[in-house]
Amino acid sequence: MGTHYIVGVDEVGRGALAGPVVVAMVCVPKGFRTQNFGLGKLRDSKKLSAKKRERWFKFLQGHPKINYVLARVYPRAIERINISQAANLAAFRAFQRLIDVSGLSLNNCDIFLDGGLFLGKKNRVVGAKTVIRGDEKIPAIKIASILAKVSRDRLMRRLAKRYPAYGFEKHKGYGTKKHRQAIKKYGPSEAHRLTFLKKYHKI
Repeated sequence: MGTHYIVGVDEVGRGALAGPVVVAMVCVPKGFRTQNFGLGKLRDSKKLSAKKRERWFKFLQGHPKINYVLARVYPRAIERINISQAANLAAFRAFQRLIDVSGLSLNNCDIFLDGGLFLGKKNRVVGAKTVIRGDEKIPAIKIASILAKVSRDRLMRRLAKRYPAYGFEKHKGYGTKKHRQAIKKYGPSEAHRLTFLKKYHKI
């Protein structure tokens, strides 16, 4: 890989009461620009509608110049090591997978993580930099945010079929009023983060 590459990393699901935290790591050539074929400006996933995210996901997933990997850490591990460490663990797993599938070398890439994420202890991995609001500034992180968000949303819709009482397909595991009411009525499922229920919502 003689080209210089930009790697963007973002996570989704940090504040949810249920489901995994998901990290996407994206590798694109330096100077990469998306030709979006009418999709509009590339934005962080939080600034796109669900339909627009799905359209972007399909476009990005099939783009020949985009390599990406996903990593997840599930509720029991989140409870064991806390959510910040779980998100960073997912980031490091994604990094290892990207190295394996792409042959990426640290000598020809710059790695940017959205604020709050680190590779190793405070970015021990050479070339890794955490950027506050990186999902607003760096295209590769914007791409990662979309891939992570759509992937996790799809996973939560699958969990909704296994645990239909909670409405995961609507709130994706976040602490909405109806979600909290369902937990109080039915008790937590195996998909819930019990430490979050106790610490943040007194459930």
